[in-house]
Amino acid sequence: MTCPVKLSVNGVNVFLKRKSPGLMIVQGAAGRVFFPPGIMMEVKALACELPIHRGIPLSRFSNADIAREVIKNGIAASISGATVWRWLSADAIKPWQYRSWIFPRDPEFAEKAGIVLDLCHGKWNGLPLDKNDYVISADEKTGVQARNRKGPSISTRPGKSRRMEFEYERRGALAYIAALDVHRAKIFGICEKTTGIIPYRKLVDLVMQQEPYRSADRVFWITDNGSSHRGETSKRRMANWYPNSIQVHTPVHASWLNQIEIFFSIVQRKVLTPNDFTDLKELERRLMSFQKYYEKLAKPFDWKFSKDDLNRILAKLSNKTTESKCLAA
Repeated sequence: MTCPVKLSVNGVNVFLKRKSPGLMIVQGAAGRVFFPPGIMMEVKALACELPIHRGIPLSRFSNADIAREVIKNGIAASISGATVWRWLSADAIKPWQYRSWIFPRDPEFAEKAGIVLDLCHGKWNGLPLDKNDYVISADEKTGVQARNRKGPSISTRPGKSRRMEFEYERRGALAYIAALDVHRAKIFGICEKTTGIIPYRKLVDLVMQQEPYRSADRVFWITDNGSSHRGETSKRRMANWYPNSIQVHTPVHASWLNQIEIFFSIVQRKVLTPNDFTDLKELERRLMSFQKYYEKLAKPFDWKFSKDDLNRILAKLSNKTTESKCLAA
């Protein structure tokens, strides 16, 4: 295959300007421009960079942005956004997409998370829980709104999905405070105007004043670090309320270790989406009714995530943190 003269945008012979033969572009018989592998590698490497690190006032690259930067930096005399897209798609690189990420910053993250994971697997201080021990996972789902739609819904028809009126009137919001018996799939919940120590105490009373928890040897309460149950003070407060109860906190930014969050996600899908309630009373009735409905069908979550799994993830995150610092430097 011969290499015809390739002109740059300003008409200069590219091959005469280039010092490196690896930068040459070859025109194929079918009209498609073929680039050497080295250029493809440089383009993909550029796509993985943050624009701001190159002095470009963008938060993320598009295909067209990358193509312009390639030409500007002399990586290739010309290239289209479509070509960039084809290369990046082959390697599943999408620089215009992003996801939120939180790195664990608690130096005791593994230790605190390990305690929670042990309780999920029926252990405490390395020993199996007794028959008269129970594990409760609790938290608050705040700002649950009652949205009264301004028009009627249209039910599902052949070939058409359910239609929901877009506009609505806000009829207030409440806090759904709930607890899950991890190993028995028993749900307790209350609805309050707001969260706080007093509403949380109501939930604790609801659980601890009935059997088998009232006469249990130990009842472990797994919670996050929300203001209603934060820090060592909450542990002492819980012990004063009920001497057989033990407050256990997840590490900061580790609500995913708290199984009640799984139940809340079920509530969101099954009860609150789509959201159409005439008022807060109807919303509360629906939530309380769902608890009873759920318990008839529910089984304990098949929790397989272990401390070994956690340690592997933390090791990967540690490597990513090191890589990020190196790139930033």
